[in-house]
Amino acid sequence: MKNIKYILSLFLLLVLASCEEVVDVDLDTATPRLVVEASIDWERGTSGRLQTIKLSKTRGYYDTQVPVVEGATVFITNSAGNNYNFDEEPGTGNYICNYFQPAIGETYVLTIISEGQTYTATEKMYAAPLITRTAQTNEGGFLGEDIEMRFYWDDFPDEDNYYLTRIDAAVIPFPDYDTSDDEFFQGNEMFEVFFDEDLKQGDVINIKLYGISQQYHDYMNVLLEAAGGGGGPFSAVPVAARGNVINANNNANYALGYFRVCQVGALDYTVQ
Repeated sequence: MKNIKYILSLFLLLVLASCEEVVDVDLDTATPRLVVEASIDWERGTSGRLQTIKLSKTRGYYDTQVPVVEGATVFITNSAGNNYNFDEEPGTGNYICNYFQPAIGETYVLTIISEGQTYTATEKMYAAPLITRTAQTNEGGFLGEDIEMRFYWDDFPDEDNYYLTRIDAAVIPFPDYDTSDDEFFQGNEMFEVFFDEDLKQGDVINIKLYGISQQYHDYMNVLLEAAGGGGGPFSAVPVAARGNVINANNNANYALGYFRVCQVGALDYTVQ
C-alpha cells in the first residue's frame, strides 16, 4: 500500500511538473549607470604602488554579461596636485596604476571621464591599527558548540575611528564583512568575532582590518543591511545605494559604487 501511494504521488508530481509554463516577465530596464569599484587599499608592509579601479555599467535583470566600460580617462590627484594615471587593460574594465603613493592623512580626488561625462569623488586615507592578538575557543557560537575566533586591536585614542573587517575562510562561500566604530571604546581594545559550525582544526582564517572614513562606514552599513547582515558577493550592489561618486555634468546621472582609500592590516590564523 505504501508503494502504491508513493507511485501515485510521484505520478502526480510529474503531471504537475509537465504542466508548468515558463513565463518571461517583461521588465522595464532603467538607463545604464556607471558602476565604480575604486578600492585603493594600502596593505601594511607593502608599497601600495599597484592599484586597480574597475568600471562597468548596470545591466538588465535577464542580462548575463556585465558590460565593462572602455575608453575612459581615469586618474587620482593628491593635495599637492600630483596625478596618478590609471591605464586601461583592454576588454576588462580594469584601469591600473603602478606608481601610486599612499599616505596616511592625505586627501585624494578621483576623476573619471567617460562618454562625455565627468565623475569625481573625494576621500581621505585613514590608518589601520595592528591586529595585536587572537583568541580561540571551541565552545563558541550561539549554542556554545562551535569553534569561535576573536581578533583584537587597540583603538587610536583621542579621535573618532571607523573600521571595516573582512574575513575569508574556506567554510564560507563569500567574504564576511562587518563595520565598527569606537564610540564606546575610545582608546581601548576592540575585537571582531568569527565562528562557523564547519570550522575545524587546520582551517586557515584570513582577516583584514581597514581604517575607513565615517561616510564609507555608513555606506557599507546600508549595503550590509540590504544583504541581510552578511557580506554576500562584495562586488554586487544589492541596492541602488548612493556612494561618493558624483557626476559633475548631471547630478541626476550619478554613478554607483564608492571611492575609498585606506590602510589595511592582514593576518592569517590557523585553527588549533
